[in-house]
Amino acid sequence: MSVEMTKLASGLTVVTDEMPHLETAALGVWAGVGGRDEKPNEHGISHLLEHMAFKGTTKRSSREIVEEIEAVGGDLNAGTSTETTSYYARVLKADVPLALDVLADILANPAFEPDELEREKNVIVQEIGAAQDTPDDVVFEHLNELCYPDQPMGRSLLGTAKTLRAFNRDMLRGYLSTHYRGPDMVVAAAGAVDHSQVVAEVERRFASFEGTPGPKPQTAQFGKGGTKVVHRELEQAHLTLALEGVPQSDPSLFSLQVFTNILGGGMSSRLFQEVREKRGLCYSIYTFHAPYTDTGFFGLYTGTDPADAPEMMEVVVDIMNDSVETLTEAEIARAKAQMKAGLLMALESCSSRAEQFARHVLAYGRPQTAQELVARIDAVSIESTRDAARALLLRSRPAVVALGSGRGLDTAVSFAEGLTRARAKARLH
Repeated sequence: MSVEMTKLASGLTVVTDEMPHLETAALGVWAGVGGRDEKPNEHGISHLLEHMAFKGTTKRSSREIVEEIEAVGGDLNAGTSTETTSYYARVLKADVPLALDVLADILANPAFEPDELEREKNVIVQEIGAAQDTPDDVVFEHLNELCYPDQPMGRSLLGTAKTLRAFNRDMLRGYLSTHYRGPDMVVAAAGAVDHSQVVAEVERRFASFEGTPGPKPQTAQFGKGGTKVVHRELEQAHLTLALEGVPQSDPSLFSLQVFTNILGGGMSSRLFQEVREKRGLCYSIYTFHAPYTDTGFFGLYTGTDPADAPEMMEVVVDIMNDSVETLTEAEIARAKAQMKAGLLMALESCSSRAEQFARHVLAYGRPQTAQELVARIDAVSIESTRDAARALLLRSRPAVVALGSGRGLDTAVSFAEGLTRARAKARLH
């Protein structure tokens, strides 16, 4: 793996991974700003700014932006998350300079034309409406609010119709100037790229991004847990459960991920086998762990018939409690193999490589090699996994949200109280 990294005088980092057998390149700009950086009156502005990036610059119209890239067979896209915003392209190797020019242009010289801004606000209002028609989006929105009350972490990335209406071009320019700073930005490229050439292009085209780092976001505080039932006439009951996880830098991160995979990470997981294969209570059930800079989010989702919701939640809680002390070496080995395979398969894609290295630089200050990551996975043991699982149950009271209809939902969420710190502590003695 030929990963190279250069930090420019502006503080902006360039990281590349040359893959000589490829004829294409994936490249992009990752900024360390997202939904959690927004003040209450800025709710949704990170996502709106991402949308507006493709709506014209002082040099190119919105149509010219896409036509220039598509004329050479490439494509452009962008995405907003809790802690990062990304703008990326996939092109042939000869067109890397063009892609960098377009990416720099949309960030350094956005036009923010009032008519385009109003149209894009309306587009996002439609996106909000679509999300509200999607039950698994709605239930997680309520779960985030319960886990991170009165905090940016607990708010939807989309904003609201009210907050969107208040945004104007001056607010967008101010937010861009405040948060898109050289020390908080990474340009990453993988595939048919030459590091020195990319560095030279970035130095020239991204010269306006410099200065001191932007302000740090509010420290996340996982809430007190509890339960919430959201009544809506639906065919299924949608059940979610969350616990406070661990941040990106926590030594137990990989052990907790192994436990998460054993519990609900695939068709061989304990929850899938018991709840779907043996009992036929659901079509989908899974667990996940999302690490952030200063917190982590362990989540579980499933959907079932409202009448089966109490049984479903009771089984989920029993399996989680039981799994902590009954993990097997075979399960540990299987989960580790899944993690390593997922990591190495992703590295076969230049797009995945560019994204992974950019996120590593933002989180850890440097890209981590596949060998390092595999070694960390290999170091996970049954003891470290049990310790991580015990700590997960001790760390916070569970937050549970049920969405649907029927009287069984209140009974279902009450079963989550069985996943308590008292029971977890009892196992430690």
